[in-house]
Amino acid sequence: MRYLTLVLATFAGMMLGGLGLTYKVASAEPDNRTTYQELNLFMDILTRVRSDYVSEEKDQKLIEAAIQGMLTSLDPHSSYLPPEQFEDMQVQSSGEYGGLGLEVTIRQGAVKVVTPIDDTPAARAGVEAGDYITGINGTSILGGSLSEAVDEMRGPAGTPITITVMRKGVDEPIDFTIIREIITIRSVASRIEDDNIGYLRISIFNENTGELAREAIKELKATAKTPLKGLILDLRNNPGGLLSQAVEVSNLFLDGGEVVSTRGRDPRDIERYNARKGDLLEGLPLIVLINAGSASASEIVAGAVQDRERGTLIGLKTFGKGSVQTVIPLNGGRDGALRLTTARYYTPAGRSIQATGIAPDIEISHRRITKSENQVTEADLPNALKNEIEAAKLARQKQQEDEDQIAEDSADPDTKDAVTAEMPPEDFPEDEDYQLKRAKEILSELVLTAEAGTQKG
Repeated sequence: MRYLTLVLATFAGMMLGGLGLTYKVASAEPDNRTTYQELNLFMDILTRVRSDYVSEEKDQKLIEAAIQGMLTSLDPHSSYLPPEQFEDMQVQSSGEYGGLGLEVTIRQGAVKVVTPIDDTPAARAGVEAGDYITGINGTSILGGSLSEAVDEMRGPAGTPITITVMRKGVDEPIDFTIIREIITIRSVASRIEDDNIGYLRISIFNENTGELAREAIKELKATAKTPLKGLILDLRNNPGGLLSQAVEVSNLFLDGGEVVSTRGRDPRDIERYNARKGDLLEGLPLIVLINAGSASASEIVAGAVQDRERGTLIGLKTFGKGSVQTVIPLNGGRDGALRLTTARYYTPAGRSIQATGIAPDIEISHRRITKSENQVTEADLPNALKNEIEAAKLARQKQQEDEDQIAEDSADPDTKDAVTAEMPPEDFPEDEDYQLKRAKEILSELVLTAEAGTQKG
């Protein structure tokens, strides 16, 4: 009961303190009364569950579930992290943890794979982006929480786990038995393509990504057979990570100026993050590969490159995760932490990323697709924050959309699934990377154009 009393006292104190700071005394009384009524309702329900529910449940479990419900009703990314999850999050940010190597989200009560991280047990076993994990070790996880599923998939290195997935186009469930490993996420990989084109792959933004990327670019410049002519930065299926590292990576390509800004509830609460002077590539052409799995920190880098006209974005529209989560340790972390959405990201041109994403300059698909294929984005997640800039345009667009819908409904069925993205030819090998192939071709064209301009000048 002590735990319950402490929680309710804390809720009441937070409410009273907040209302006292925000409203005049005369107007605060009705709001306080309503708050107390709601807390009394919570107590009544908790008491009834404790006395009459079919099985005995611990108060701590019930209260934590209530806290989670409150936070998840706000948006998909706010949550309470119990102590063990808070510790796991800190470990993962450092780039090492025990598990399978999957980035996952929740979708209609099922755990959906955003992307398997490069060179991890899950990736090597054949788990693919878009798979739905429906069971773990023979037990269904449908309807469970994302945090519970993640907890089950993590564990000591060397221990086996069997996950069951449903995959689009496959009628029967697929079982993968995977041996957990220490997932040391080397977030950066690089190589030389065609003797003089640098390829830099960033799979996640953790604590050492910026420095690793800097060293990789220096190595590319030193090992190219002829002087480096440009760089392809691959951010496909990169789920994001630390804001600070997104700024550090952008700093490698930008010669000063703004990278991103964040804005909170108060319009005056604006923070701007700027690049330092000095472009490590010294103005060489830059191509950035993106897709619907590129989220958060990846979108910050892509948006900065695009708005500052520093490079060309190729691929498909990004995920659209443009909100900032602040992790607030509770009682020094002994009671876990609160992960709360506190701001939105904005590109240097003032565009909000939230629920809209970053559109590529040149739309190219990695395979042949139709418009009817369902690709989950931030806007599809339950309680996703709206993009307030785009929302202001909706009223003006509604009439035009209605007219377009009428035209689409009466269109030739063969044209309804048309897509604007360039797609690989039907005979293009499935095991080859069409987007990368086209990126190298476009980069070479940019190099030739630049050289022609220099000679003409």
